[in-house]
Amino acid sequence: MTDATLAPPLDKTALRDAASVIVLRREADSPARVLMGQRGAGAAFMPSKYVFPGGALDHGDWAVPLAAPLPETDASRLEADAPDGIAPALAAAALRELWEETGMILGQRAPWPADVPSDWQGFADLGFLPSAADLRFVFRAITPPGRPRRFDARFFLVDAGAIWGDPDDFSRACDELSHLHWVPLTEARALNLPFITEVVLAEISALLQTDHAIATPASVPFFDNRGPASEFRRIGA
Repeated sequence: MTDATLAPPLDKTALRDAASVIVLRREADSPARVLMGQRGAGAAFMPSKYVFPGGALDHGDWAVPLAAPLPETDASRLEADAPDGIAPALAAAALRELWEETGMILGQRAPWPADVPSDWQGFADLGFLPSAADLRFVFRAITPPGRPRRFDARFFLVDAGAIWGDPDDFSRACDELSHLHWVPLTEARALNLPFITEVVLAEISALLQTDHAIATPASVPFFDNRGPASEFRRIGA
């Protein structure tokens, strides 16, 4: 969602930077689960698909103060082949979309150092400043040409234990995603998913098999569709 006072005119066919958040919930008496919601049937991009909370980078995200930055390795990988300073902006976008679409707070109790943007006002009113310390950059994918919307999407993984409050309380969420619920990783791929979401889920499942803790991965998969042919490579390999 966009603060209309900050956003420049939007070319909907242009490739836009974006961020998504995979919230992973692991409890002793339950299988590992991820938070997903369903896009509206009338949406121009991925209608009726189940997705992670996320959306496009807004102009205002570049100026959002963070209580704690991304880990250094994650930030440097986000800055590779991208404009300087985009790492904290993408982290802010991820935290904002998580807040807007689920009502979840990933932050630290602290006052805002300046005026609060309108799309962060509810977050700030609860006494929080967003924090990127628990986000881990785990996947990047660029939408292939010919789609009605195209995004250069970065996916972040975070443990639900880092979220403030009740993980089952979505009462502060906007209505952009419906049917918000925790989906067992073993069952998620049976949902109506975009192809890239299936790939991300497979990557997360493999990552958890080798490292139970949420840590910065050895490398980050990247589906690059900027050129005439799709390329797959790994960032940081």
